[in-house]
Amino acid sequence: MNQIEIAYDQPMQLGECPLWHAGEAALYWVDISAMQVHRLRPADGRHAMWQLNAEPGCIGRHAGGGLIVAMRTGLAHLNTDSGELSHIADAPYDTATARFNDGRCDAAGRFWTGTIYEPRDHAGAQLYVVEKGMVRSAGNPVTVSNGLGFSGDSLTLYHSDTTAHRICSYEFELATGKIGAGRVFKQFAMDKSAVDYGGRPDGAAVDSEDAYWCAMYEGGRLLRLSPAGEVLQEVILPARCPTMMAFGGEDLRTLYITTVREKRSPVELEKYPLSGCILSLRVDVPGRIEPAYIA
Repeated sequence: MNQIEIAYDQPMQLGECPLWHAGEAALYWVDISAMQVHRLRPADGRHAMWQLNAEPGCIGRHAGGGLIVAMRTGLAHLNTDSGELSHIADAPYDTATARFNDGRCDAAGRFWTGTIYEPRDHAGAQLYVVEKGMVRSAGNPVTVSNGLGFSGDSLTLYHSDTTAHRICSYEFELATGKIGAGRVFKQFAMDKSAVDYGGRPDGAAVDSEDAYWCAMYEGGRLLRLSPAGEVLQEVILPARCPTMMAFGGEDLRTLYITTVREKRSPVELEKYPLSGCILSLRVDVPGRIEPAYIA
């Protein structure tokens, strides 16, 4: 049985995109609704926070230091020493109806980030790629882009549509950043009223054995899936709405998990008082160091 720990006990409104920075031995994450980026050094408990002027959907390590941040208004470099935010690119969508959401870097130093289409009445969101300051569309229309991940050999890209309760896997060409043929990797039940409803796929991480870890939003659990989509492991959490996880610690065997507190009912919060906190657990299989964005 995996022992769940509390890594950070001050609840986020909408905690997302945990990112382990091995060089700093620090965990970064965002609180989307509070428009904040956070950092925690687990060794001594030191915490820092940067207040932004727009919602940050996701972050990635920047090869020049600091972070690349995908905000509703566009992409920027956050200097985590000075707090200075430098413009990289404008948002390539209508900011009145969409914002950046989940994302991460590939092994070639590109930053991939999808969007969320807030009306949620059709697949009005998609994937984008940031390469040396330029943003291009990568297609893959969805309603809520989530679950981005890459296999260890960079031949597979994972991408989920949370609204459709579906994860897909695609052929991927690292040299060009092109997405090829895709297939349904895992389809989850759509009926939220069902007794056995187990949530819908949110953020993800791929471990060193190429197993795909998925946060099941409103399911109160994590799933570890094989490259064939088979459930290898289930971890029950003391929060109903996990959003994403990241491998961290010196041995990359500590799994950090972000969760949500905002808009959850009083009944749910009474049952899950740790909602919004950053959770952690030790796992048997380590993750990999996340690549950095190369400007």
